[in-house]
Amino acid sequence: MMSWQTILAIGSGGFIGAVSRAYLNGLINRNVPHELPFGTLGVNVLGSLILGILFALFTYTQIFSTPIKSFLSTGMMGALTTYSTFALETFWLLNQGSLTLGLINITLNVIATILAAGGGFKAVEYFLK
Repeated sequence: MMSWQTILAIGSGGFIGAVSRAYLNGLINRNVPHELPFGTLGVNVLGSLILGILFALFTYTQIFSTPIKSFLSTGMMGALTTYSTFALETFWLLNQGSLTLGLINITLNVIATILAAGGGFKAVEYFLK
């Protein structure tokens, strides 16, 4: 059973992550001319990078309590990244007959987020080992 501190930490982190997602998504979409939903891609890649960094820190250091880990990972990064929006935007592209753009969006989101998460983890692992 989770402690009330952990529950509060997740909720607080979720608030910050969700507000950050809305802000960054809008900022990217206003400033990057595109046919693809780069705002969602941007927050997913950024969130994956940060989550990779965090999990490396969680793995190789003991400086974070369970509520802080939950605040940062489940709360903030869980709300910042947005798989459901990625899925819906990809559906819209495919439903509009844009098979190529739909497949590009899928490829960019899946590959870039995996590379970002792994890159963040490996960068921190390199410096902490």
